[in-house]
Amino acid sequence: MAEPSSPRVPSLQVRRGASRASDAAAAVRELRDAIAQDDTELVLFYCAPEYDRDALAAALQRDLPARTVIGCTTAGEIGPLGYLDGSLSGVSLAGDLRVAAARIDGLRDFTAEGAAVTIEKLRRKLESDGAPIDGSNTFAFLVIDGLSGLEEVVVSQLYRNLGDVQLFGGSAGDGTRFGATFIYHDGRFRQDCAVLLLVQTSQPFRVFKTQHFVRADDKLVVTGADPARRIVTEINGEPAGREYARIMGLDVVDLTPLIFACHPVVVRMAGEEYVRSIQKVNDDGSLTFFCAIDEGVVLTVARGVDLLDGLERQFRELEAELGPPQLVLGCDCILRHLECKQRGITERVGQIFAANNVVGFGTYGEQYNSVHVNQTFTGVAIGQRR
Repeated sequence: MAEPSSPRVPSLQVRRGASRASDAAAAVRELRDAIAQDDTELVLFYCAPEYDRDALAAALQRDLPARTVIGCTTAGEIGPLGYLDGSLSGVSLAGDLRVAAARIDGLRDFTAEGAAVTIEKLRRKLESDGAPIDGSNTFAFLVIDGLSGLEEVVVSQLYRNLGDVQLFGGSAGDGTRFGATFIYHDGRFRQDCAVLLLVQTSQPFRVFKTQHFVRADDKLVVTGADPARRIVTEINGEPAGREYARIMGLDVVDLTPLIFACHPVVVRMAGEEYVRSIQKVNDDGSLTFFCAIDEGVVLTVARGVDLLDGLERQFRELEAELGPPQLVLGCDCILRHLECKQRGITERVGQIFAANNVVGFGTYGEQYNSVHVNQTFTGVAIGQRR
């Protein structure tokens, strides 16, 4: 008598692609040829800001049919060709996943009530034709206007309504210009908005973050701040720029973007450390950060460790837990990308990403659960169900 057959294990179909073509239509055609598949549920793409956005949107609508297509402009693109600038990268997903997406417009008017309504709508959509969502089968992905200055408000309010579902995300970029960033949803590029995805799958996955900075000993107590503008006016009771420079053994005139990139600060919350990066020193001696900083927060100057070693260690840990990843969706800070260029290791980082099936982008900031961070690589690694 024949043994009963085992139930069929559902599979996830992943197609990754990228194009270096500078013409928008040609780039989309190359991406389509790489990622096209039947019954595509979700397409995510990341595009250099140099592309003609209207031409790109038209080509995407024509050549990349899918139930949900989400993308954004970048400060670098990650895909099977490595870590590039001036390119288009993307991934299509079909099979074992269900997706619900919501766009949030008018970020300054986003409220706690709006967050609750958004999450409830997405929850109902997923649960109407799938299993109840929880942290074991669902993760959340947020892409947001990178110049809104409102990531902290949006991500904290959304995460408060997600229960045990973990969230990661990235802020759209504009290369090194910091002029305008765009989110693609519902057929066109938009500003002053965010898109939240809930993705449900039976494949094993883990939301993670990694950074290559740890706490040093010097403490900086924020004694004056304007969180809404991400400005710190005083540290340890002294003008912020002067005190930071003193701790670094420098004069204020020596504070450059490279100094800030190499020496961010770290804040400890709920037992975890998060990087807070400085953007610039202002004429009045205050410091502008890439994240909001509240008065009374205790910061420590960060000490850098090896970026390559930390990245490789993170992927080894993920593979030990999940097996070789089918896909890693990643959000990598522009300051990490710039450091890689300065150190001449961009190609090596791109090789590590490609070997681990990463598709993602260089960001103007990253989200991890309820927190907006800098100089961090956040993402979700999806393994394969055995």
